[in-house]
Amino acid sequence: MTDRPILFSAPMVRALLDGRKTQTRRVARDTTLPHLRHAGDLHLIVGEGLLTRNHYFRVPYAVGDRLYVREAWATESAYDDLSPSAMGGEEPVRYDADGSHQTWGYPAISKIGRFRQAMHMPRWASRLTLTVTDVRVQRLQEISEEDAKAEGVDFNVNGGPDNRAAYCRLWNTLNAARGFGWDANPWVVAVSFTVARANIDAGSPCRS
Repeated sequence: MTDRPILFSAPMVRALLDGRKTQTRRVARDTTLPHLRHAGDLHLIVGEGLLTRNHYFRVPYAVGDRLYVREAWATESAYDDLSPSAMGGEEPVRYDADGSHQTWGYPAISKIGRFRQAMHMPRWASRLTLTVTDVRVQRLQEISEEDAKAEGVDFNVNGGPDNRAAYCRLWNTLNAARGFGWDANPWVVAVSFTVARANIDAGSPCRS
């Protein structure tokens, strides 16, 4: 079991909070080999048998892993000059996705500070913890209607005619510019998980 961070956009954080999102897909790291030498180096091999068309994938997730969600945030303006690594872990946090605050029992934020990107959220500030229940590697377009719904999309909001089409649109807004659009049909890691609305270190005598 490994603890690691995972980034989500504001709409997907809201889907996690609402209980609508229990899956995520990330572009898989694909390495093409002339032949297989060190099977022990591989975390997961995809396909029938050991190798399919010389594709193998290093998958950074496993069942039982815990993922602490990183999302866009801010803190008190008095801390604007502090980097996250310089903070003590008791600074108040405002979460951009829904505007809620975490103050650790201290007074509320009097003046909201500068916007901070999700990648800079420290572990102690995370409010959502995911526990991995399943990991698959597949082509993007293999996603089913049920899986698309579990991704947290709503075709009434994201554009129909169904959840799969809505997910296609969402995927393209995030990945098409990087060369991994729907039509490219990239290999993806499909991760299923449960969601706990708590910090990954909740109950621990200290947060890191």
